[in-house]
Formats: sequence, C-alpha cells, structure tokens
Amino acid sequence: MKQSSLPIIVVVLVAVIAVLGYYLYQARQQPTGVEIRMDEGGISIQEN
Repeated sequence: MKQSSLPIIVVVLVAVIAVLGYYLYQARQQPTGVEIRMDEGGISIQEN
C-alpha cells in the first residue's frame, strides 16, 4: 500500500462515520406517538 493512499482511506472512514452518525441522529429525531398513514393499501395505524 502506498503512503499516498493512506489519507484517502482516512477520509473515506471519516465520511462513513459521519454518515452513520447522521442516520442515527435522524432516527432519534423521529417523533414518538401514533402514526396514521393513508395510502393505496388503505389506512394503517402504528404506535412509535
């Protein structure tokens, strides 16, 4: 492995960690309560 490829690997790992952190943040921001959806399949009610 060349020395010049090490910074690329570090940047990719940092980007992956940032994306995973963002997804976890978004998942925790989901409101709690009852979700009611109306679509082609009818009406669905889910408790969060």
